[in-house]
Amino acid sequence: MCGIVGIMSRSNVVERLVEGLKRLEYRGYDSAGVAITENNFIDRRRAAGKIINLEAELVKNPLKGCRGIGHTRWATHGEAHAHNAHPHSSDHVSIVHNGIIENFADLKKDLEQKGHIFQSETDTEVVVHQITDLLVKNNNPLLAVQETLKKLHGAFSLVIIFKEYDDLMICTRSGSPLVLGYGKDDVYVGSDALALAAWTQDLVYLKEKDLAVIKDAGAAFSVTIYDELGTVVDRPHHQSRINIDAVSKGAYNHYMLKEIYEQPSVLGETFNSLVENSTHVPHVIRDTLTQLPLKDMNRIAIIACGTSYYAGMTAKYWLESYAKISVDVDIASEFRYRDPLVGQYDLVIFISQSGETIDTLSALRLVKEQGVKVASILNMPESSMARESDYVIQTQAGPEIGVASTKAFTCQLLTLAMITLQAAYTKGHLSTKKLEEELNTLLHLPSKILNVLNHDEAIQEISKHFVESRDVLYLGRGTNYPIALEGALKLKELSYIHAEAYPAGELKHGPIALIDHLLPVVVLAPYDKWFEKTLSNVQEVIARGAYVVAITDKKGAALFKNQGMKNTHIIEIPEENHTLLSPIIYSIPMQLLSYYTAYFKGTDVDQPRNLAKSVTVE
Repeated sequence: MCGIVGIMSRSNVVERLVEGLKRLEYRGYDSAGVAITENNFIDRRRAAGKIINLEAELVKNPLKGCRGIGHTRWATHGEAHAHNAHPHSSDHVSIVHNGIIENFADLKKDLEQKGHIFQSETDTEVVVHQITDLLVKNNNPLLAVQETLKKLHGAFSLVIIFKEYDDLMICTRSGSPLVLGYGKDDVYVGSDALALAAWTQDLVYLKEKDLAVIKDAGAAFSVTIYDELGTVVDRPHHQSRINIDAVSKGAYNHYMLKEIYEQPSVLGETFNSLVENSTHVPHVIRDTLTQLPLKDMNRIAIIACGTSYYAGMTAKYWLESYAKISVDVDIASEFRYRDPLVGQYDLVIFISQSGETIDTLSALRLVKEQGVKVASILNMPESSMARESDYVIQTQAGPEIGVASTKAFTCQLLTLAMITLQAAYTKGHLSTKKLEEELNTLLHLPSKILNVLNHDEAIQEISKHFVESRDVLYLGRGTNYPIALEGALKLKELSYIHAEAYPAGELKHGPIALIDHLLPVVVLAPYDKWFEKTLSNVQEVIARGAYVVAITDKKGAALFKNQGMKNTHIIEIPEENHTLLSPIIYSIPMQLLSYYTAYFKGTDVDQPRNLAKSVTVE
């Protein structure tokens, strides 16, 4: 959610701080700021709104210094206003913070009784005053921070600079990620590797409860890392594989549109990463999947949040049908608080684009504590979930900057489809010949996605019918029900239009009461075993005056046209009713429809209001 950058350098860091914050915009934010410490002086600039507002403030009131911190804030405590923006400062320290201090109200009350005066409504300022209170007493920055941490409850990461100790920066994490980057003459701190990608590939990920002290030692900067017990520890260095060129919009208006059009490529790369000899038969599934202990699996759970949860819902249909494995799918924030019977599962699969989603990560830790094996499907290999999982399957979506997930979602679906095939084959429910046929079908997925993207202009025109709508209803059956849910979520996220999705068979159980001429209805209707029932649902909503968008294939389109249905637009996509392919293919028009509705409505497509790419607080 919030983004953090810190730099200790021999040269001015302000421009680099702003540059790093720009690479963290995808996380979502409503204000931004930077602070420097130099010559026993702390100075800062803050602005509400976008980083461009902070840049304007820096033009008006320039800032210069070699040691500094920067922050993009996503409001949790206090409105989105400059006085609540980070960094927060006292006469002695300045701090940036990601996360939530759960006991801030009690701490604030105690500090106010000691005479501390608060300038903001944030929980972060409590940390500022607590460190200041201890620093004034003991004149020891490290001890002041360590004693403060003992008082804090919640999940957070902090980076702290000091007025009287301008050669020092202290950073720590507890439930919220933080990474150190080592440059030639600089040391960097970031909330993720992407923030540091332009300057260094040499990274060290702080472990839970670690505290790092970065100090100017004269000839060079020294970094000392302490664990939770205060013992000096070494943490391994990692070489980042992030390509900074991959986070450019190129010729596209928005990152989201670029990422939609990248799907043929990244789906091909994801397939290739999981299968040997994928350009011709025979195919051999790589060790990435064969390492999974699937043979004796009888019951598994899939746990995720948001869009990733819908990928898990889809996989439930697949795994139960192909591999005869009983599957439970849970929302992470519900799973971790309902006292789940974890021991009943042979394996628990977690899905997360970032690998840092706090509820998913907390659920993972809960499962591991109870001794159950954990596998994670992740897009970011350099993440907390990757480091804490027994098995990791990495999708090859590349950096996804648009807040609304597109290519990461379809790569998750493809990965889950591959796990399904491996499970079915390992358990003896799929012959070698049938496995070959299934893999060969998936091999051609990128070309089928390209075919769908050729309908871009038609979907643009249809989306104009949605711009003035207050509500939209989505209907789907079988594996396309989770895709209907995903389509409704995308429309809500991007265009701020209320949208709901239901299984088409549930139409008469309530949603039909909403149908009138003002309600557009999007129906996912491949020509499959449920088609006639879905067609009947469409006739019911048309009879009540609804405007219908039917997404179907050639056979389905012909039958729609034969019915002579009025107020119906048809999006005809490649004829492919394959159980594994259909949900992935039908995701694409959902994405385009949501994108163009938001585009024509004029909303901020890449950074929708109130949303964050990586939800790292509860």
